[in-house]
Amino acid sequence: MAAAAWSPALRIDLRDHLVFPGLINAHDHLHVNAVPPLRTGAPFPNSYAWIEAFRAHFAEPAVIAALALPKALRLRHGALKNLLAGSTCVVHHDPWHAALDAPDFPVALLRDFGWSYALAGPGYGPPVCASFLATPHHRPWMIHLAEGTDATARAELAELDRLGCLAANSVLVHGVGLGARDIERVIAAGAAVAWCPGSNRTLLGRTLDPRRLCEAGRLLLGSDSRLSGERDLLEELRLALDRYGLTPAQLLGLVTRDAARILGLPGCGRLSPGAHADLLVVEDRGGDPVRSLLGIDRSDIRAVVRDGRPRIADPEFAHWFAALDIDTVSVTLDGRPKLIDRRLADAPLLELEPGLATDAMAGALFLAAAGAH
Repeated sequence: MAAAAWSPALRIDLRDHLVFPGLINAHDHLHVNAVPPLRTGAPFPNSYAWIEAFRAHFAEPAVIAALALPKALRLRHGALKNLLAGSTCVVHHDPWHAALDAPDFPVALLRDFGWSYALAGPGYGPPVCASFLATPHHRPWMIHLAEGTDATARAELAELDRLGCLAANSVLVHGVGLGARDIERVIAAGAAVAWCPGSNRTLLGRTLDPRRLCEAGRLLLGSDSRLSGERDLLEELRLALDRYGLTPAQLLGLVTRDAARILGLPGCGRLSPGAHADLLVVEDRGGDPVRSLLGIDRSDIRAVVRDGRPRIADPEFAHWFAALDIDTVSVTLDGRPKLIDRRLADAPLLELEPGLATDAMAGALFLAAAGAH
């Protein structure tokens, strides 16, 4: 009798679908995504001005209550926010925390990199020069820089260079105050800029022109946190589409291959043998395939796969979870039914994310609203 033609492989029917690499979010502060955003009026001239405004904001009762939640929970929430929108790898620009090492942490993180907060304060995070010198040349070193539109912001690149901290591993976050000559200086040094247009528009009233940096392969895209940025990286991509002179393919590159190359993440940002099995499955909407991803909301993603395992997906993929013995919870995401890995479905975590609820949570909210009337 011939050997049985059995195979352990699971076949998933993805006709009329497209598969993309998991997205890389080049800038976030994971632990403050559930903190109420700053109410802004006129644009701030630079980051130091809005930092002062945040001091008063952090004294508001709602903000105090949000920050009183355990930091481990807030970090997981920031990671879940990213995962729901297809970001499977994130740069957390803040001190490391033990919770980030949890084996079931929702996303992968950039590790073994150096960082400082900003040139002129606040006194938070590692000192600029000491941190830069302690970072191996082959690992990224990140700093908020030129975050503003005034003379203070415009002078920061020259100061960073004077300090000897502008190098091929320098990743400058925001860069709104960089002029044309500054951008050429960044490119010549082999450095890069993590672009966060949503946050820039909210706080500063404008953002940098990304075209030259993108053409040189020295640009990444980040969402920043919800304190100032858009809801998530997918929203950043949707809003940037057809707005800043970048093609859909260039925008996708900022959050896949370009980010992986600049950040030293060889297993991320690509679909090829040996790469991490971090994937997004979306419907093929016809035409330019990249637009099938860039123009959608997070609830339109059919499945988010991390390390080869579905983490959140449409109910039609229930057999995928079952084949891998993944327990799931039924939820709604922005009104659409989904299944989510039970390890990501702790009630305190789900309660932090607007638009995400289990059936029981949705029912309780409905009853509470009905009682209020």
